[in-house]
Amino acid sequence: MSEPAGYGAEGAARAPRPDRSPDALRLALARLAPHRLPEMEQQKNEAFELAAKSESLGPIRGWLTVWAGEIEIERRPDLLSRRRAAEHSLQTLDHDDPGWSAARDELVAVLREAREAAG
Repeated sequence: MSEPAGYGAEGAARAPRPDRSPDALRLALARLAPHRLPEMEQQKNEAFELAAKSESLGPIRGWLTVWAGEIEIERRPDLLSRRRAAEHSLQTLDHDDPGWSAARDELVAVLREAREAAG
């Protein structure tokens, strides 16, 4: 784990940031959001299959980036709350509503912040 446990913006205990390896990410997700493990495993299998076919580590690096970011969101109440609010707006507002575009931009910002923080 590369970051000690601390407290988030809302005072909630924060799980430590895992190392960026498949096993460490899986363990962190099992603690934070075990219901997402099948999704993670499926995407890992797809990334490894694509890496083998293309003879490139790019798909595996991409998978690590995505899941390090997802775990960063799950471990940080501030990011998780922002993502949930943005996703709710995206699902409930009409596409021509200015709030829909703002929610899309917010979701992109959350993902970017999480991936940058996770390294």
